[in-house]
Amino acid sequence: MATLRTDRDLTRPKRSSLLQRANVQKWIFLTFAIVPTFGGYLLFALYPNLLSIYYSLLDWNGITEPKFIYFENYVRLFNDRYVWRALGHNLFYMATVPVCVILISLVLSYLLTNKGYKGTSFYKVLFFFPNVLSTVVVSLLWAFIYDGSFGLLNALLKVFGIDMDGFYWLGDTRTAMYAVLPPYVWAGVGLYIVIFMNAMTTIPKSLYEAAILEGAGHMTRLFRITIPLITPLIRVSAIFLVLGTLKSLDLILILTRGGPAGSTDVIGLYMFNMAFGEQVQNYGYASAIGMFLFVILVGAKLLVDKLLPDRGYEY
Repeated sequence: MATLRTDRDLTRPKRSSLLQRANVQKWIFLTFAIVPTFGGYLLFALYPNLLSIYYSLLDWNGITEPKFIYFENYVRLFNDRYVWRALGHNLFYMATVPVCVILISLVLSYLLTNKGYKGTSFYKVLFFFPNVLSTVVVSLLWAFIYDGSFGLLNALLKVFGIDMDGFYWLGDTRTAMYAVLPPYVWAGVGLYIVIFMNAMTTIPKSLYEAAILEGAGHMTRLFRITIPLITPLIRVSAIFLVLGTLKSLDLILILTRGGPAGSTDVIGLYMFNMAFGEQVQNYGYASAIGMFLFVILVGAKLLVDKLLPDRGYEY
């Protein structure tokens, strides 16, 4: 006896076919969306890092036949006093640049957001301007400021009765390392002012109004309301600044080339000179320094996680 097929039975194969087609389209989209990015990461990030591990076991200048020397480069690294001197400079910038950038950015962002100044958008663009400039332009600008003969800094000090007598701030071992600090801070503050201002505008004004009624001043509101509510953003900013400071070499390369007498040398610049220097070209030893820098970066990330735990506040 034949059975009657209902409308639901007739539409079931069509619905199943549509679901299968949608599933296939989804996987095609995911493939084209993920594969290029993941392939680029494998090709330009993971593969070079794995290759650097292999290079760090070689005595090789990039031209002659490489010689496998096992861990001799690492033994040389730990006995190289110039590496530890450069690491000390890195640690100095790591401890000062993020703190200065975040504190200045927080204070200026709070004032621009809560003081009601006219032209806030103009100030935001003005502070962000250094981030539009290339590192070369920033470096040359500050090199001119520190110039002994025509520098703006010496001219400004002379107005206040301090004659530096042609002192070149980047050419003296006593001042060169400290003179590199302001360009780092000046070039980084603008971006974080914009980021912090955008975060502060999302905080309900009722919280500030309630604090004002209770007699809280600006510093109390900043440290009791604003900073706790944007702590996750400050934590991420600190991570970016710490890791960026440890890896950076371009600004110092243009300003001082690590001089005078190595007083501004950093790990990244020392590694660059080992690989592409005019007198020394040793890719194997430079790769070992790169692996050492990688370990330091991981340690710095863990240190920031320890000092700034990932906890936020709700309102």
